[in-house]
Amino acid sequence: MIVVTTPTGQIGREVVARLLDAPEGSAPVRVIVRDPAALAPDVRERVEVVQGSHADPAVLKEACQGADRVFWLVPPNPAADSVEGHFRAFTEPLCEVIGAQGLERVVAVSTLGRGVARNAGLISAGLAMDEAIAATGVHYRALCPPSLMENELRQLASIRDAGVFSTSLVPDRVLRLCATRDVGATAARLLLDDSWSGQEDVPLASPDDLTPEGMAGVLSEVLDRPVRVEFTTPAELAARWIRLGATEAWVQAFADMVDAQNTQGLYGVAQPSTPDTAPTGFRQWCEEVFRPAALQG
Repeated sequence: MIVVTTPTGQIGREVVARLLDAPEGSAPVRVIVRDPAALAPDVRERVEVVQGSHADPAVLKEACQGADRVFWLVPPNPAADSVEGHFRAFTEPLCEVIGAQGLERVVAVSTLGRGVARNAGLISAGLAMDEAIAATGVHYRALCPPSLMENELRQLASIRDAGVFSTSLVPDRVLRLCATRDVGATAARLLLDDSWSGQEDVPLASPDDLTPEGMAGVLSEVLDRPVRVEFTTPAELAARWIRLGATEAWVQAFADMVDAQNTQGLYGVAQPSTPDTAPTGFRQWCEEVFRPAALQG
């Protein structure tokens, strides 16, 4: 039995789709979801559903009963009073279940930056999650993408209508990228394979060597309209998050992450590309995902 958390999220739904496309006879799939109605009808018909949050120890215990593999992702919560506390609230029940119910393998979404990140806000919290899970002794694979291409969909209207691509990262420095489809594909492959053991990171970085300015150039060509980079200061970014209802703790953690990316090169050129695990290039993603979304708008 494979348990999947966040099955309606950007990455979780990719994982579920690939697991359900696996050959007949593969392990059954059970999902934890707050609102089962958010699942696509064809998915609901083919999975077991446990309703609730995977931060709830009782829900997680029920979902993991008889399971041997788990896909794990801690969802963001800008309303959290403590970023570290938010990650612990999810991770501690998982660690308890691993010890009590004998889970054999965990595949989790983490981040690049291990051994490099210092005081990196959200990134540091994710790496601390890895350490807690690994300490249980479970067979573990930490999927380590850098910046997700899907983040650019948040700026769809600005890019399409005003030709403005905003970033708080250094505009002329290489930024490693990854498409969620590649995270999902790697997760599903590992979940369907019961031969691996031990604990390892799995870096996921696309073949690109693009700066934010280079990304804007690709968007310009794919959309057939000029797109320029506009640098957003950390203070402006923080103010935007506050307007959206984020807590000061979350804003600070996000700002610390951006600062670490700019000063420590967590997602920079020093991190090698891994085309075997993350084959989708940014141009391909723009053509297949961003442009259709822009045309629909």
